[in-house]
Amino acid sequence: MSADGRNDGRGIQIPADVAAAVNLPEDLDANTLGEFTIPDITQRRSAGYVYVVAAALAAGGALAGLGFGYWIAAGVLAAIAVYHMASGKELHVYEDEALDLANRATDFAVGHASAVLGFDGLLARPIWNVLVFSADDPPSQRGLVRVDARAGSIIEQYVEPIVE
Repeated sequence: MSADGRNDGRGIQIPADVAAAVNLPEDLDANTLGEFTIPDITQRRSAGYVYVVAAALAAGGALAGLGFGYWIAAGVLAAIAVYHMASGKELHVYEDEALDLANRATDFAVGHASAVLGFDGLLARPIWNVLVFSADDPPSQRGLVRVDARAGSIIEQYVEPIVE
């Protein structure tokens, strides 16, 4: 929630009346446990800075004549630092917006939906994997919509009928 009480899309909110109606266990109730937020992946940059310092120390050891292995260590640590810096980019699309984009991407009215943040590729690009079900009862269609969490674009989608 933001400071003014609005949902900013960065956490999971369960209305108290819904939690009570379904008799949600206390360990799953966000109203009891407090707000859950998706960890910010820019924290990877902090790890990158630690690797930069370690690489500098290893390079300093190599310059002080401690051996060639320190140059190798400095190079490896610097490469790890570059990876962490490159993969620690900020999310621009959070769960609520990913659910909305998936709803608009399907040809049917979405009833139930669930979003999970995953990572794809060498630079760990954040991807929302959104599972959607049609709004009819029981659902007649289901689908998977993959949303780029940085650009907000639909990467791919798959929809199929539910056959009983």
